[in-house]
Amino acid sequence: MMKSVILKSASQLISAIVLVFAVYLLWRGHHEPGGGFIAALVAGTGFALVLIAEGPHRLRQGILIPPQYLIGLGMGMAIGAGLWGLFHSKPFLTGIWWAAGDVILGTPLLFDSGVFLTVLGCILTVLLALEEN
Repeated sequence: MMKSVILKSASQLISAIVLVFAVYLLWRGHHEPGGGFIAALVAGTGFALVLIAEGPHRLRQGILIPPQYLIGLGMGMAIGAGLWGLFHSKPFLTGIWWAAGDVILGTPLLFDSGVFLTVLGCILTVLLALEEN
């Protein structure tokens, strides 16, 4: 943890911008390049900035779900997205799409969200383990 007032002040704004950008990458990932993996890496940098500026106690306050649970939830979402095709008599990981007004949602977004949570949970687990030891 650093004791720089400038870093602490800037990290709040910069980490928020980084997390919004990560959500953007996740959302556009099932239509264009991007997706859950790169979005989780970007989000991980935002959390790493908070960790460096504020310390592990502040990061633990900011995340509502323990990182190990994020890994399990993400794996479940990714597997569930794959199984959805089987329920429609199609191969595993077949994309199924729904129109919700002007927005088209589908299992690729669910899969990308699962990848996002799994990778982010792994990153947070490693960051907190390194910082606390």
